[in-house]
Amino acid sequence: MPKMSRESAQHIDQLGPGEDRHGDLGNYTVSFVTVHHDSDLAPMLKGLPDDLCQCPHWGYMFKGKQTVRYKDHEEVLEAGDAYYMPPGHAPAAVAGSEFLMISPTDELARTTEAIQRNAQEMRPQR
Repeated sequence: MPKMSRESAQHIDQLGPGEDRHGDLGNYTVSFVTVHHDSDLAPMLKGLPDDLCQCPHWGYMFKGKQTVRYKDHEEVLEAGDAYYMPPGHAPAAVAGSEFLMISPTDELARTTEAIQRNAQEMRPQR
């Protein structure tokens, strides 16, 4: 049986506001995310359909809080909540949040590409 823990994740990415420890299990990417600074992903999703994440995610909030905005409503996730984020969302998390996120790998790759492109464009030019 394939499995992964926060400690055994194959990849550790230090992203601006936090850390993403992740790896793949079958066709899914499992991410253990720690948010060090308040973070709103909305500006990083520019260029995706409706400027929203189109990748579905399943997960569990260990600590903290996320606010997930959809075109027509918001949902708040707090410690102890299991969740499903359907396509068409923009999440924001408060500092100190820790959560597990499971996402289809191919769909997550398209979102990650847009986030990286937007991050590059937002960096000050030297």
